[in-house]
Amino acid sequence: MRDIQVAVMMGSKSDLSVMEEAAGVFKEFGVSFEMKVLSAHRTPKETAAYAEQLKSRGAKAVICGAGVSAALAGVVAAHTDLPVIGVPIDAAPLSGLDALLSTVQMPPGVPVAAMAIGKAGAKNAALFVLRILATQDKTIEKKLEGFKEEQRRKILEIDLN
Repeated sequence: MRDIQVAVMMGSKSDLSVMEEAAGVFKEFGVSFEMKVLSAHRTPKETAAYAEQLKSRGAKAVICGAGVSAALAGVVAAHTDLPVIGVPIDAAPLSGLDALLSTVQMPPGVPVAAMAIGKAGAKNAALFVLRILATQDKTIEKKLEGFKEEQRRKILEIDLN
């Protein structure tokens, strides 16, 4: 297995359209990542084993997207000391509210950061990871500064008159 900076996990292949938002950010910033489908409920042993070996592969953070019960981020956090960021997926029947509540209600000692539901959450999860990486990587820090300036410029260019 190759070394990576970030693992992007999802509980189902149907979550890929959301989690591709995070992948796009990492591609734009030149950050190595790996995407993996593993289920907290259907592949618990494989999920634990994957989480346990991430640190030895150089990973600095994990993003987990999951819907409904959204147990993936918590299970991963139980098996690694890396920062884990949960992205609730907007799945039926509760439009992601169930996944959001599952993600934010972790017991003390098993921290999981929680982002917004859906694609915005996946993109922000990647940007959050970049901020973590930027504390040790000046190249990423500079790219983030440029990204923020571009966001600022786009807003200031809006002319409603």
